[in-house]
Amino acid sequence: MRENRVKKVIREGKLALGTYVTFADPQIVEIIGLAGYDAAFIDMEHTDFDLRLVGEMIRAADLAGVTSIVRVPDNDEKLILRILDAGAEGIIIPHVDGLEGARRAVAAVRYPPLGHRGGAGGTRAAGYGTISWDDHCRQSNEQILLSVMTEDEKGVNDIEAIAGLEGIDLVSIGPTDFSEYMGIRDPQSPELRAKLTELADRIKSIGKARMQFPMNHPAMPLGPGELQELGVGYTHVAPAPPAVLMRSLRDRLQTIRQEIG
Repeated sequence: MRENRVKKVIREGKLALGTYVTFADPQIVEIIGLAGYDAAFIDMEHTDFDLRLVGEMIRAADLAGVTSIVRVPDNDEKLILRILDAGAEGIIIPHVDGLEGARRAVAAVRYPPLGHRGGAGGTRAAGYGTISWDDHCRQSNEQILLSVMTEDEKGVNDIEAIAGLEGIDLVSIGPTDFSEYMGIRDPQSPELRAKLTELADRIKSIGKARMQFPMNHPAMPLGPGELQELGVGYTHVAPAPPAVLMRSLRDRLQTIRQEIG
């Protein structure tokens, strides 16, 4: 298994940058890689992507040299196993149920002794049997990125314990669900920012997992400098490709119409 690009950037103390795969076509993954991003964020929670398509996106990410990070719909170890066996280099699990949910996430993603991920030596992730089983298990535990999303009261209360759990790389805060949890929909709210800073400090105090938070998200727009101050290790960069394309097409059309009257 190759070195995980996102984990390498995080280990170097830098901010790893990914962006959204929101078109149902593996070509967008290649474009993201060619553009120079560290990761392609493949979302199965808020899209209709099926497993076969996600598998082709993972393959495209490998060819383009970009880390494939898949967000699953929930903490389902059977689905997580299939995605990992397809060769995904990162897993994001939404709405983990506090510390116990984070433990289940580790158990699903990591091989023993950290977890109990099911074994199959002939999968794509294992090089179709060309990699020794011991090497595959070791490399997978070292290189696969695991991010757990803590977006409710239980997750927030357990955030230090989650951040200190062996096998967790990132503790993610989703701005929309976090805002709903706080009962504050004003993206410029000082109270919202203060609470996020508190959570970031609690994660940093453990000194193991890093924080994940998106860049330029409408629910709480933060730039790269602000994310670095919070200690964020990985971020999805907004806007997503459909919004970029829509804006470009609209601006081009408006320019043409102005020129022709």
